[in-house]
Amino acid sequence: MFDDLVLIGLAFTFFAGGCLLGWLVNDRVRRSKLHGTQSTARQIIASAEQEAEDLKKTALLEARGEWRLERGPLEKEQETQKRALRNLEANLLEREQQLDRKVDVLESKERSQLKIEQDLERREKAIAATETQAQDMIRQHSLSLEKLAGISQQEARRMLVEQLEQSTRQFAARKVREIKDTALATANLEAKEIITRTIQRFAGELAVESTISVIQIPSDDMKGRIIGRDGRNIRSFEMITGVEVIVDDTPGMVMLSGFDSLRREIAKNTLEKLILDGRIHPGRIEEVYEKSLEDVEEMIRESGSKAAFDLGIHDLAEPLLEMLGKLRFRTSYGQNLLAHSKEVGLLAGMMAEMLDLDVALARRAGLLHDIGKAQDFELGSDPVQNSAALARKCNESAEVARVIETHSEHMPSRSAIAVLVDAANEISMQRPGARKEKAEEYIRRLRQIEEIASSHMGVRRAFALQNGKEVRVLVDSEIVDDAYADHLADEITNKIEQELEYPGQLRICLVREVRAVHYAR
Repeated sequence: MFDDLVLIGLAFTFFAGGCLLGWLVNDRVRRSKLHGTQSTARQIIASAEQEAEDLKKTALLEARGEWRLERGPLEKEQETQKRALRNLEANLLEREQQLDRKVDVLESKERSQLKIEQDLERREKAIAATETQAQDMIRQHSLSLEKLAGISQQEARRMLVEQLEQSTRQFAARKVREIKDTALATANLEAKEIITRTIQRFAGELAVESTISVIQIPSDDMKGRIIGRDGRNIRSFEMITGVEVIVDDTPGMVMLSGFDSLRREIAKNTLEKLILDGRIHPGRIEEVYEKSLEDVEEMIRESGSKAAFDLGIHDLAEPLLEMLGKLRFRTSYGQNLLAHSKEVGLLAGMMAEMLDLDVALARRAGLLHDIGKAQDFELGSDPVQNSAALARKCNESAEVARVIETHSEHMPSRSAIAVLVDAANEISMQRPGARKEKAEEYIRRLRQIEEIASSHMGVRRAFALQNGKEVRVLVDSEIVDDAYADHLADEITNKIEQELEYPGQLRICLVREVRAVHYAR
């Protein structure tokens, strides 16, 4: 047991000695390795430091080379800028010297200007004193003149102004009269020449119609058949057609009377067919009337188309053509309106051709200027506006509608074509035999002209002469002077134009007579 313990103690001793020996050996080896590692590290650090120093020297050399390369252009540029600055400084110095010289000149001028102003101020004071003295002298002379003349300065000035006004008014009136006379003479000559040539080129027939149509019959026995038993046929005919049948003792004819030309034409066509057929009774009359109505409607369309074709107008709307045809059976003061419209279109086109204006527009507006009278019982009371409205409704151009609505109005804005259409309308209406006018209306128009002229202050008497184409006005010479006479004539003219409707032109001739009457004893 003791031996075991000794063995264990020896073994433990040997183990502890081995561990100590191993640790010593290991420590020695570790230190040897550490020393070697440190030596290697020192070598690596020394090598790295040497390499870094070499790189530093190389980079420094390269940087110095690049700096030398870049330094040259920079130095040249800096030198250039220095030279520019020196030049700029020299220029500024020179300008400063110039400005100094100019300032000296300006100061010299200012001193001279100040001297001139002082001289002018002294002169102004002297002039003001002289002017005051002159005004005092003028005032004294004026007072002396007023005492000598016996009137004040205001009265003398007023008299002078009145004399100047009167002389200026007379001069202006003479000048205006000369200009108007010259313009009217030139315009009248040219207008007369154009109208004369137009009338010479146009040779239309008279278009006056009556209210009676005459129908020839083969024998007087036909009158009894027209009348019928107990007047049955004639009453039926008048009831269906709306036209009066006149059967008298005149051999070989009967007459139809009516103010509506369209109805009279249908009745005439109906009676002619009945006479040709020979069968006359109420039933047959109604049947033939319907057929005659269709024939007349076809005649209306053909008449409208022919009127447009005669004037070279080929694109009128169908409603306008139909209304033109209806104008064949309309009259104004006995004048057929379709023939009148064709005449106006032809005359307006001729005058437009002479004046180098739009011939097609003149013909078209002239043909359609009275188209509203075809429906005078269906539209308003103004045929001019009715015609313009119908033209617009049928897609006519704005120029045609404008000419139609202004051709007969005294408007300063109307066009040259409207004036030509108005002139052509007057020519067509006023040529001999074109229209019928009642004596009562003619006398009434003359009296109205005389009353308008006599209603102005200073007018003694007025006389309408030359079929209402001239009014002779006698004025009081003590009230109406030469300057006011022309003004009075203008007033009478304007009032007549506003209040009266008259064909053509009306000449106002104002007569101012001065008489000096003395008696010798």
